Amino acid sequence: MSNHQHTLIIDGTSGISGDMTVAALLDLGASEEHLREQLATLPVDGFSISVTRVNKHGIDACDFDVQLAEELENHDHDMAWLYGNEAAAEHTHEHEHHHHDHDEHEHCHEHDHETHGHGHEGHHHAHHHHHRSLADVTAIIDGSQLSDGTKRRALAIFTALAAAEAKAHGKTPETVMFHEVGAVDSIVDVCSVAICLDDLGIEDIVVESLSEGHGTIHCAHGLMPIPVPAVVNLCQAGNIALTPAPVAGELVTPTGAAIVTALRTSDQLPSRYRIEAVGYGAGKRPYEGCSGTLRCLLVHADA
Repeated sequence: MSNHQHTLIIDGTSGISGDMTVAALLDLGASEEHLREQLATLPVDGFSISVTRVNKHGIDACDFDVQLAEELENHDHDMAWLYGNEAAAEHTHEHEHHHHDHDEHEHCHEHDHETHGHGHEGHHHAHHHHHRSLADVTAIIDGSQLSDGTKRRALAIFTALAAAEAKAHGKTPETVMFHEVGAVDSIVDVCSVAICLDDLGIEDIVVESLSEGHGTIHCAHGLMPIPVPAVVNLCQAGNIALTPAPVAGELVTPTGAAIVTALRTSDQLPSRYRIEAVGYGAGKRPYEGCSGTLRCLLVHADA
C-alpha cells in the first residue's frame, strides 16, 4: 500500500452488521494473520475465529465467524423464534453451518439481572449469560496490546452502543448491562473492525445511508418493530439517513449501526475517486430481495 491517505466507502444498501464489516475489510486486504495475532492479546478466552469464502447470490464474499467454546455459547436463536413466524425456519437449513448469528440479538434482552424469561421453547441447553458493563468491556480492551488508535476506535463503538442501549432501557451508559453485546463474540467483532481499519491505514470513512428492512422481531420485549430501539437511537445520534428496503427483516444490527455512528467521517462521496480495492463481507441471514453482502471500497479521493 502506498502511504497516501485511504478513504473507505461503506455501501449500506444491504444493511450492516459487525461480522459483515470485519469480513469486508479482510476481503479488502486486511491481514488475517495480523488480526489473529492482535485478537490473541485480548484478555478473554473461549473463542476462535473462522475466515472462509462463501457465495452469496452469485457474489464471492468473505465470511467472518466468531466461534465460542461451549460454556460461552449465546442462545442459539433460530430464525423462526426471532421473527415470530414459521417460514423463516426453513431458510436456516440452507447454511452449511448453523450460526448463532452473533451480533444481531443484543437488543432482544432485558437488561435487568432478575428478568430472564426469554420464553423460547425448544432450547434444551442451559444459557450462560455474560453480563458486562461498559467499564468491564473497556477494561478488556484496555488490557489488550492493541494500538492506541485501535483501542480508541473499539471503545468509541462500544460507547455509542452503551448510550443507545441505555436510552432504550431508561438506564445510564454506566449502568446498562450488555448481554450479547458484552459477550465475547461482540467484543471480538468490534475489536476486529478496529484492528482491520488500522491495518489498512484508513483515515476517512464514508457512509451515505443505510438500508433497513421492515416488519417485526420477536424478542423478550414481545414483538419489536424494525428498526429496533438501539438502532433507532444510534441512527438518531449519528444522524444516519435510512433508506427503507423491500425486505422483511432486520438489515441493520446495533453493532453495525454503532460502527457507522462512531467512526463515520462523512456522508458525502468524494466528487472523484479511484478504486484501489473492493471487499465483500457475507451476512449470515438469507433474505429475499437483498444481496446479503456488505461492499466496501478502498479508494483514493482525487484532490
